[in-house]
Amino acid sequence: MTDGGPNLYELIGGEAGVRKLVDRFYELVDTSPEAVQIRSLLPSSLERPREKLFMFLSGWSGGPQLYIGKYGHPRLRMRHMPFPIGETERDQWVWCIHKALDEMEIEAGVRDYRKAHFADAADFLRNREIQG
Repeated sequence: MTDGGPNLYELIGGEAGVRKLVDRFYELVDTSPEAVQIRSLLPSSLERPREKLFMFLSGWSGGPQLYIGKYGHPRLRMRHMPFPIGETERDQWVWCIHKALDEMEIEAGVRDYRKAHFADAADFLRNREIQG
């Protein structure tokens, strides 16, 4: 995305930006009727998933590799296999992360780039058949 300039991590506000995105995402997951299916898959306390996503997104965005440093390779598909992820769950996750991105004060091109990559990742994690 950059040619020697700031990386994605810096473009979304560094540590504070990633934390803001993750906090808003989990607030939406926890309170939005649009996220009821994915909320039901998570533990009652969102503290641990929130911290893991923050650590993962830091590295995925070009910042410190916090997740890898603590847990090793993310192995996203393997780690998400215990959760039934179909179209509904994918769409709810994408809705929450896109809404959180829309509320951030970042450049539109950065937002659109991030949205596309989040949507691709969410689709990659589906492990249930496409619903008729």
